[in-house]
Amino acid sequence: MSTMTTLSENPKAPSASETTPAEATGLINFIPAKTGRALALGGGVLTIASCFLAWTWTTRFPGDLTVYGYPGGLQLQVLVTGLLTTLLALSSYGVKGTGWLNPAGSDGALKLAALANFAIAWFTIGAISIELGGPINLEPGGAVVAIASLAALLGAFALPFERPKLLPMDPEDGTWDQVKHGLRDGWATFKACIAGGPARRLPAMNSAVEILIITAILALALGVFTYGVGTEYDEQFLGFLITTGFGFAALSKSGLIAQATQLTGKHQNLSIAGAFTAAALFPFTQTDDQYATLGVYILIFATVALGLNIVVGLAGLLDLGYVAFLGVGAYAAALVSGAPTSPFGVHFPFWATVLVGAAASLVFGVLIGAPTLRLRGDYLAIVTLGFGEIFRIAVNNTDGTSGPDITNGSNGIASIPNLNMFGFDFGAEHSIAGFTIGRFANYFFLMLLITAVVVLVFRRSGNSRIGRAWVAIREDETAALAMGINGFRVKLIAFALGASLAGLAGTVQAHVTYTVTPEQYLFAGPIPPNSAFLLAAVVLGGMGTMSGPLVGASLLFLIPNKLQFMGEFQLLAFGVALILLMRFRPEGMIANRRNQLEFHENDESPAALAKAGA
Repeated sequence: MSTMTTLSENPKAPSASETTPAEATGLINFIPAKTGRALALGGGVLTIASCFLAWTWTTRFPGDLTVYGYPGGLQLQVLVTGLLTTLLALSSYGVKGTGWLNPAGSDGALKLAALANFAIAWFTIGAISIELGGPINLEPGGAVVAIASLAALLGAFALPFERPKLLPMDPEDGTWDQVKHGLRDGWATFKACIAGGPARRLPAMNSAVEILIITAILALALGVFTYGVGTEYDEQFLGFLITTGFGFAALSKSGLIAQATQLTGKHQNLSIAGAFTAAALFPFTQTDDQYATLGVYILIFATVALGLNIVVGLAGLLDLGYVAFLGVGAYAAALVSGAPTSPFGVHFPFWATVLVGAAASLVFGVLIGAPTLRLRGDYLAIVTLGFGEIFRIAVNNTDGTSGPDITNGSNGIASIPNLNMFGFDFGAEHSIAGFTIGRFANYFFLMLLITAVVVLVFRRSGNSRIGRAWVAIREDETAALAMGINGFRVKLIAFALGASLAGLAGTVQAHVTYTVTPEQYLFAGPIPPNSAFLLAAVVLGGMGTMSGPLVGASLLFLIPNKLQFMGEFQLLAFGVALILLMRFRPEGMIANRRNQLEFHENDESPAALAKAGA
């Protein structure tokens, strides 16, 4: 019976630092590496050229791909991936002035860029063929981009890769054993391509240059977000997901994402101020209130997710009923907003409404946390899940029939009036510098201000003594208690603070939606915010980070809204995407260094782990 030899048992096996001729090949070994680079470069250049040709003869396909001379619709996305593939191919050749594109020095970035180029090009060709009735409807430009993107992909995957440590194949193994070795090697190669490239220390730069680079990064982020929100048809948004997903993976593998993170971390205050400035410019990029509506809901969802990040990301408390605190704040604000359906019949000014909403959520956070926070893990999660359901059932029953007349039951509190602060009516249109700002844009700016307050609270508390106690509780509660930390008090502060921040966002949500009903605060549902999506936003974006939940919440609100055309398959596609992302980037999209090393500790030395934990 054949046996498997290990590296330590086989004296002739190569060491980890050596590269054998068998390892100096890519996934496609019938194309020489030199030819592969030429194919990748030529395919990228031809892809760019094809974007200026017509891809179809009729305007029935959205985006009008019939024009020669300039790209439109999905051609713009193919142009972006073609440019990325070409530039990374030039960097792979060592062309002067292109080294900054691939600071990690890995051909994996070129592979992923070529894969992105191929995926979006062939997705467009497939969409044209399906919608118009076959590939016969393609013009020469469509055929050119199909061949060019395939050539670039084959060339890129013919390049050598640095293979992770693997057991050598025993020559006495049978055919099936060799097949298993091949599958194992291919899977390890794919994971090596997806994983982010090693970060290199930034070269010394002038502060003014660094500020300009940060400005360019924020402008690019604003442009990508605005493009994604403003996609006009379904195929364009699906193409946007393909382009940004593979493009982010390619930039991460090249090391550019790591360097951008280092740069923004070096100028953190400036980066935060610039991010809010870029966000404030978003309503001015829209011609109507349609997409500003998405913007204000994304800010509400993101602010609540950041509050949950204190509870889950910093303190390590699994809260499955957090959306109930958003509901408490919204109902408290609605009851004192002067709405005609409110049984209280009072109309507080907004500053008082904010205090009432935050205070009500704070009180409920303490009342729920005091008897339950002595539990840990799954038991705490079950209790918080029960609280979320109790809140929804309670407001549903306080309708004057099953209970006291407070919330109007399933009808909720309707006709909540628009805010009017210092003579500024949030429900009316206003002109600013020649731009017309509508109702949702007004609330977008108000919510942006509240988000800034929540970011400030999160940052200051996370860097404080209590914040370090939260992290200690999260990492090992028993050890933290042994070191003298009052675990119950520390966890109760986290629970109460997170609840009050959710209530703060709920006060704005009540006025934005006009109506507050129990169905808005479910544990799970197709459209956020709900507890399941809030928790997913924290994990997806990056637990314990400041910007991670903001990014994760933006994606988790935008994508389901844009995928509604998929009907019953919407959640299936969304779930598959989450599974893939968590499989290949379990630390989240924007993870702190400590979490990243914990999830990839096999790739790092013990010294690096110790340095990250210090």
